[in-house]
Amino acid sequence: MIDSMGIGLIMPVMPSLIIDLGGQDLSNAAIWGGFLAAIFSVMQFVCGPTVGSISDRFGRRPVLLISLAVLSIDYLIMGFAQSMWMLVLARIFGGITSATQSTANAYMADISSPDKKAQNFGLMGAAFGVGFILGPVLGGVLSELGPRAPFFAAAALAAINTVFGFFVLSETVTDAIRRPFRWRRANPFGAFRYIGKLPGVTRLLIVFFFYNIAFFVYPSIWAYYTQESFGWDATMVGVSLGVFGLSMALVQGGLIRVVIPRFGEHNTVILGYSITIVAFLVYALATEGWQIFALAPLTSLGIIGGPALQGIMSRAARDDQQGELQGVLTSVGAVGAVISPLLMTNVFGYFTSPNAPIYFPGAPFFLAMALVALSLVIFLGRKRLQAPSTEASTT
Repeated sequence: MIDSMGIGLIMPVMPSLIIDLGGQDLSNAAIWGGFLAAIFSVMQFVCGPTVGSISDRFGRRPVLLISLAVLSIDYLIMGFAQSMWMLVLARIFGGITSATQSTANAYMADISSPDKKAQNFGLMGAAFGVGFILGPVLGGVLSELGPRAPFFAAAALAAINTVFGFFVLSETVTDAIRRPFRWRRANPFGAFRYIGKLPGVTRLLIVFFFYNIAFFVYPSIWAYYTQESFGWDATMVGVSLGVFGLSMALVQGGLIRVVIPRFGEHNTVILGYSITIVAFLVYALATEGWQIFALAPLTSLGIIGGPALQGIMSRAARDDQQGELQGVLTSVGAVGAVISPLLMTNVFGYFTSPNAPIYFPGAPFFLAMALVALSLVIFLGRKRLQAPSTEASTT
């Protein structure tokens, strides 16, 4: 929750900081924002499996604490940045140390029974949503002090989180599930090869990939889209993200614990993706700001598909592969996050430029809708996965 607060804090003011440093207009600032997000995600792709394998060998606790400490420094660099290259440098460090999500998910898998994993991944999503309630709203308020103030607040939160984790976080990796660290499995391609051998997981990774390209439309163009379409300032952008975070927290913290046991993980993925397709279509065609707020409950309902898909894949992996699996998911998501900002911001920039054949600021959401539909088609063609053997891997 605290980690996502730090991320949410800086989202409303990122366009202003880019404009301030680069002298860009909003359309060009969106393209720069996509470039910075892509750099961040490239580093996630490269380092995700390595960090996951390190946590399988040395434990979740040191990985989480070191990542949070360096993240605090990363926010400080962004806050003091005097040029675009400093923002680029900060995003490189941020991507390297962005192991908190994958390692925290592996931690949750360690302490969850097989039938509770999807529901508990939903709790992780709820924590992220609560952070997104507080972070963007606080970021919007702090933006009144200047575009750099939220970055310093995010640095302070990451530092506090490091100290908090040092005192309360116990280790979950025991000798029974500890796996030797091997470089051939710790690089993205090696990890993909090993995880891809799990029955049916390759198809699900493809589903996860296309869905992530679509879902990253939110952080990629939300601030630009709402400013262009509805004239919102940073404060209003923060409020809208907070409403979305509240809705997401309610769904993943409560409703998902009813939906998954009732419908099962497979049907929950289908339901969640179908709702998301409808939500993206409405976003693409929205003409008034109130429609965004009215759509928040529907949008948040679509989130249930993510934890259900994670639960299916987590149950296909052995206990000593949870960190490796989450590292691979981080890398797959990172590839999607590399492609999405570059794709979505350029689509937004093109359809809001003076030379556009039609003025259509919602075009990125229309593209995201098509990608989720593709994900759903691929998912529907899968075979149901069987639980893996509990025998630990010796390879």
